[in-house]
Amino acid sequence: MTAEFDVAVIGLGAMGSAALSFLAVRGARTIGIDAYFPAHALSSSHGDSRLIRLGYFEDPSYVPLLRRAYRNWRGLEARLRTDILTITGVLQIGAESSKIVAGTRASCKMHGLAHEVLDRADMARRFPAFQLDDEDIAVLDPQGGYLRPEAAVMGYLKLAAQDGAVLHFGERVIAIEPGDGGVTIRSADGHYRARKVVVATGSLIAELVPQLRQHAVPIRQVVAWYQPRDGFATEPQRMPCFLRDEGAEGSYFGFPAIGADGVKVGRHAHFREPIDPTQPNPAVNDADTALLDGFISKRVPAAAGLRVNAVTCRYTMLPSEDFLLDLAPGHPNVVVASPCSGHGFKFASVVGEILADLALEGQTSLPIAAFSFEAMNRFVAARKPG
Repeated sequence: MTAEFDVAVIGLGAMGSAALSFLAVRGARTIGIDAYFPAHALSSSHGDSRLIRLGYFEDPSYVPLLRRAYRNWRGLEARLRTDILTITGVLQIGAESSKIVAGTRASCKMHGLAHEVLDRADMARRFPAFQLDDEDIAVLDPQGGYLRPEAAVMGYLKLAAQDGAVLHFGERVIAIEPGDGGVTIRSADGHYRARKVVVATGSLIAELVPQLRQHAVPIRQVVAWYQPRDGFATEPQRMPCFLRDEGAEGSYFGFPAIGADGVKVGRHAHFREPIDPTQPNPAVNDADTALLDGFISKRVPAAAGLRVNAVTCRYTMLPSEDFLLDLAPGHPNVVVASPCSGHGFKFASVVGEILADLALEGQTSLPIAAFSFEAMNRFVAARKPG
């Protein structure tokens, strides 16, 4: 006998776990299926910390979603009675005309967000861990901070189970078959029927969503942790989380000493190396550590002590580096979630709500027009020569 559900969620990382929780609390009969087990290393949802910030340099249109995300993170904390979101402030550092600094100031101006602009002397006095060039400034987002990704994913899964969701781990879905009467989900262990399906499989999403085979590119990401030279200067009270714009060299991110391993840094998208998502993450190599060692020595010298750990994870990038949150073209009973292009975790709490809306109602009141298949295809078409 085939088990039947209102909604099946495939992939239980950041977006899938949140979607499952929002669906279950609304009373939907739900099943969540993941090929692995929670917070595994082949996802983008592990590694002890993820940035969250309200002054969003990428595009001011993200800010309304962020406001909802903050509210939803606090709601998750209230239900779990634990901490998920910690406010440290976030510094966005670079030349005044740089993408990160100019974009952050534009978002703050458009949405009336609290912020401070600090010059090099201000930074030396207040946040001495950082080294700025003469022309650099920093924009402090006082509402920024970090999230605990493993706690968030496990928390959403716990609440989903409490609210009646069925959870299957270690079960890989090999096909989804949408039709007029719903969707058949096939795995090596069996098959299920659901009125709607949410596909949130991260780097493996193109296996089940053929429209993304030419567009969703899994890449290798590396982060490293350092025991600081100056433990006083790198405590969270004196060293906010940060983004650093290095112009043509890309952008870096980092966290104060919030765990036993110390200060964490990485470069967004690292070397942009495509990977095979069905294989284990490639090992950290000398080029990876040389890049991050060089950055922290130059820009955060107070933190540049012994490198104690370095790991690889993965981003899944779209050409526009935006999100994709939409119904599959021609298949209104298939909801596609992600790829989130390396900056999505902070939005997981609102994306879960959006995915539940799309699955149960076919639409959402939240602003996601920029994250549609149509928007993605327009971007791709605009980049083609001629």
